[in-house]
Amino acid sequence: MTTDQPLPDWEARFRAGRVGLPDWAEEAPERCAVVASAGGVLEVCSWEVGGELVQLTDRPEGTSSATVDPRGEFVWWFDDTAGDEHGVWRRQPFGAAPGEGVEDPLGLPAAYSAGLALGRSGLVVVGLTDEAWGTRVEVVEDAGGTPRARRLYEHREDAWVGDLSPDERWVALSHSERGDSRHPDLRVLAVADGAVVDELSDGPGKGVHPLAFAPVPGDPRLLVEHERAGRAELLVRDVLTGEETPVVLGVPGDVAGAEWTRDARALLVQVDHEARTLLHRVDLATGDVERVGPDAGTVGSVTARPDGDVWTTWSSAAEPPAVRTLSGEVLLRAPGPAAPPSVPVEDVWADGEGGRVHALLRRPPGAHGPLPTVVEVHGGPTAHDTDAFRAWASAFVDHGYAVVQVNYRGSTGYGSAWRDALEARVGHTELADVAAVADHLVATGVADPERLVLAGASWGGYLTLLGLGVQPQRWALGLAGVPVADYVAAYEDEMEGLKAFDRSLFGGSPAQVPDKYADSSPITHVDAVRAPVLVLAGENDPRCPLRQIENYLARLAARDVPHEVYRYDAGHGSLVDDERVRQVSAELDFTRRHLPAV
Repeated sequence: MTTDQPLPDWEARFRAGRVGLPDWAEEAPERCAVVASAGGVLEVCSWEVGGELVQLTDRPEGTSSATVDPRGEFVWWFDDTAGDEHGVWRRQPFGAAPGEGVEDPLGLPAAYSAGLALGRSGLVVVGLTDEAWGTRVEVVEDAGGTPRARRLYEHREDAWVGDLSPDERWVALSHSERGDSRHPDLRVLAVADGAVVDELSDGPGKGVHPLAFAPVPGDPRLLVEHERAGRAELLVRDVLTGEETPVVLGVPGDVAGAEWTRDARALLVQVDHEARTLLHRVDLATGDVERVGPDAGTVGSVTARPDGDVWTTWSSAAEPPAVRTLSGEVLLRAPGPAAPPSVPVEDVWADGEGGRVHALLRRPPGAHGPLPTVVEVHGGPTAHDTDAFRAWASAFVDHGYAVVQVNYRGSTGYGSAWRDALEARVGHTELADVAAVADHLVATGVADPERLVLAGASWGGYLTLLGLGVQPQRWALGLAGVPVADYVAAYEDEMEGLKAFDRSLFGGSPAQVPDKYADSSPITHVDAVRAPVLVLAGENDPRCPLRQIENYLARLAARDVPHEVYRYDAGHGSLVDDERVRQVSAELDFTRRHLPAV
């Protein structure tokens, strides 16, 4: 887009360049794969440290999943159709021009991705999921010549490739053969013949996740995330002996991610606590724990370099993200103009029926309540809002609305019990917490009770539609992005991994527990909706498919409820700046027409 007029700040944030954490090659660490903005679209680039980004992919819908092989010869990226997430892994020579040298080196059928691990010899371990057969893990040898694939694992239930050991002897999987993909088990298989080397299960309601093998060939240690004490923690497990060493951090919060240092003597651990993600270094020999890096905001991702340096992505609500070293030096800036800054967040705590609910509040500078307030509910549900840069929230603040983001029961970062509490009554549990926060803001004079907007995307879109039906007196307006609207129809059409998630969440399929799905489905409560609602829907969305949204919209239309729908030709969101701006423009316009800020 070109214009002679300066862009408003809200639009400039959406059009500002974006860049992810570089993924570097083990044997050529100066060579990296990076997902970054290219002409207003997220694409895969190659990058030599200190040089310029070189665009590799050029797809109208953009490309967001990529890695580099250990030798630094090829960049691998996932190729789907218009954002439908169903496709194949392709590779491209490092530094090639857009579209140059692209090949399908695996020769496997198109499927949903269930993980990819690349060996130093050229061996590839790839996970695939499909409704026809569940999950398969294939080993492909000599991928540079004629691919020779052999089946390492197959099961009807959900599974994921966690990591491949540096010497290519073992592969670690998370799996849900017990039928609970929300709390998976761990299995280590021998790459040579698929023999089980190690297994770990902590039983019902307690998941274990393989994170990474120690980055030293022959080292049998695997870093594992568990929740034995009711929150996400770490242990190091010897996969040959089963010996475990707990990683004791001694700090509040849940583990959000962890990375070995390259000598395997220490760990870099991200910890979520009260919507901030900070970084800690753990010396495995002494047990000493040191907080490193920024002391506020959110460390989004981390990688430890062979020279001992550490790269991170960091942002706060007020400050846009960048790739930085631990000292705060900006290592890699996104292409193009930087995003304008925004307002900081304020912490809000409200008493809810299940305990104190944490939320993050943004207010227009100098504004005094009661304010029109957008109550945003995040997706996931296994996610949470953090003190991180959000162009969407900032857009509404710029237009005079307060925005509050609620970490309802179901959110991560507040312990296992808080995360799993929504299973008691899916949707209704989360909305009780959302209501508690809204009531608190009204009682404290922040929010205008007559001008409350319920908004969210994905699971947040689902909660928005459900909230409009079960709490119709609360909400003046709804903005539902890519929602679950008719849960039974959504289950029928969604990707296989989400079917497994839903069975875990509800305790069965719609055929097995029909009353639970009906109680939690927005279409069950659609006749109570009275607030105007805008629905955004992706034509190729495999997560919240279009048919079930159309079922819901037809019911609104039959009752003459004011509503609009914005359809776009992509999947569960868009990687294209023009499209993202069009969507937010539609939301802002709808909100201003039905509920002006002034």
